[in-house]
Amino acid sequence: MRNGFLRVASCAPQVRVADVDYNLSQILDRIDLLIRQKVEVAVFPEMSLTGYTCADLFHSSTLIGAAMDALVRLRDLSHEWPLTLVVGLPVACGGAMYNCAAIIRGGDVRLVAKTYVPNYNEFYERRWWRPLPPGQRLSVSVGGTEVTLGCDSIFTCAGVRVGIEICEDLWVPVPPSCRLAMGGAQVILNLSASDDLIGKYDYLRKLIAQQSARCICAYAYAGAGWGESSTDLVFDGKAIIAENGSILASNSRWDPADNTVIADIDIEAIDRDRMHMTTFADCAEREGASGVTVVPDIPFRAKYEWTDSDPLMRRIDPHPFVPADSSAKQERCDEILNIQTAGLARRLDAIGCRTLVVGISGGLDSTLALLVAVRTFDRLGLPRKGIVGITMPGFGTTDRTHSNATRLMEELGVTSMEIPIAEAVNLHFKDIGQDPSVHDVTYENCQARERTQILMDMSNRLGGIVLGTGDLSELALGWATYNGDHMSMYGVNAGVPKTLVRHLVDYYAHQPSTSEAVRSLLLDIIDTPISPELVPAAADGEILQKTEDLVGPYELHDFFLYYMLRYGFSPERIYMLARHAFTAEEYDDATIRRWLDTFMRRFFQQQFKRSCLPDGPKVGSVCLSPRGDWRMPSDASSTLWRKL
Repeated sequence: MRNGFLRVASCAPQVRVADVDYNLSQILDRIDLLIRQKVEVAVFPEMSLTGYTCADLFHSSTLIGAAMDALVRLRDLSHEWPLTLVVGLPVACGGAMYNCAAIIRGGDVRLVAKTYVPNYNEFYERRWWRPLPPGQRLSVSVGGTEVTLGCDSIFTCAGVRVGIEICEDLWVPVPPSCRLAMGGAQVILNLSASDDLIGKYDYLRKLIAQQSARCICAYAYAGAGWGESSTDLVFDGKAIIAENGSILASNSRWDPADNTVIADIDIEAIDRDRMHMTTFADCAEREGASGVTVVPDIPFRAKYEWTDSDPLMRRIDPHPFVPADSSAKQERCDEILNIQTAGLARRLDAIGCRTLVVGISGGLDSTLALLVAVRTFDRLGLPRKGIVGITMPGFGTTDRTHSNATRLMEELGVTSMEIPIAEAVNLHFKDIGQDPSVHDVTYENCQARERTQILMDMSNRLGGIVLGTGDLSELALGWATYNGDHMSMYGVNAGVPKTLVRHLVDYYAHQPSTSEAVRSLLLDIIDTPISPELVPAAADGEILQKTEDLVGPYELHDFFLYYMLRYGFSPERIYMLARHAFTAEEYDDATIRRWLDTFMRRFFQQQFKRSCLPDGPKVGSVCLSPRGDWRMPSDASSTLWRKL
């Protein structure tokens, strides 16, 4: 295991029915590839040494003996392999036959029997094999060495605990993997021979993903492939690796050449989620997972030499809050907008409020808040004129943002007001002795607080509430003026990270019900540089105060935020993941380090702002509400998190 990742392979090679020598050669042919790729655990299909469709030949001593001889050969060769191999074969013991998985590592062999043996529809396995009940253990001779045969053991491989189940075991109401996971197994391997039927593949993928999510584990599935008998069934050779609800890798169906997938499993993420989800341990205790036997690791003669140049064999999404798939992104945006709308609608209904006051700047965040307000009023059957959008041009307001703000309100049919703040702020500067030519934090914050005062006072006068516009990323960085834009009566964007805000606005822009005029305005707002516009623009109107120049790229900060809060990863691990997620052309190592340090410094320093946040809806797995997901002392030290 390297950097908390275990490299796992799922292999579905071609087979010849009952030709053990050929099948063994196919497995051995994969070994060089697996070792070159530094695979630590590899799983092959059910009955991979004999073929699954041997039928009554499974009771032939010739086939049984050949399979055992092949197992002995793999065991002897494994002395020189730095990996654990798991293959399937029939095993005779005590006058009965068992469908088994053999765990082979460092010259050692252990056997696991199939727990649930199907005997319905196209399956007649009870004709050949006997199920082995949990808790029962038998002794089998493998090349003169007595080996334990059981079905409830966990094997330690490369420091990771691995459980085994076989085909049908996954399909029953309570799969053995549930008990194995509660007993500590972080990775489940499934040796399978599930035939292919219409619609079955999609169901199987969902089943694998769901089981990995339910057990908070990784799940590697290897299904019998090309070469199995087509007398009555067809097998497409499925190789699938999932982790905690997500499919990491899968092969192309119906392609005999595409029969191996490899992925790095994030063991550290699995361990963190199990620790964080306290009911996981409660369930393990209640269901008696303590009876599972843990088999110690085996020292290998050969070991992998890992280097920094070794690629991570999984995709690290540089934008973890934004689905890469277009349809998934559309679905995510629709769901978030519905969550925001439902939250705001419930708040308005609860307090009997029919008026919203929101500051409109022409930027992304206030635009999203306005769109949510419009959806909410439409859903409640309230006239849009009850939404009072106020533009408050100041020293840094540009014609572009001001025009977009006023035109958008007009097109959406809300009440539009304009209250300039320059005169009031200059008077305040005079009162406190601030030099207007000094563009420092006082210069900026006076404007932010003046705007908040206007919004609060107008909401009082109109009998409404102020709708907050600040987003999750700004809360993480503390990029808000305390008791300025930091404050509202309901923060509708509080759970939405900055990298997702633009996609939500874009989603709204491309809805069939959105007019062409509104769509054009929204697209221009998306293209406008992110800025608080608190310092004067250039003579040509160009925005000079760009947020990302000051605090760093939001895509980096959202990446840091996700892995710090979602998994509790250390800065060292977040840095490592960022180096894999972003190319050197996007951000070199020094740049990532610089902004990661900025993130950690600001995240700790600015907790006091998050400790008194207004209410706002949680929309994803990461949330900073002091009443919900994140509780932290405002004076906690950041020293440990800034040692990178």
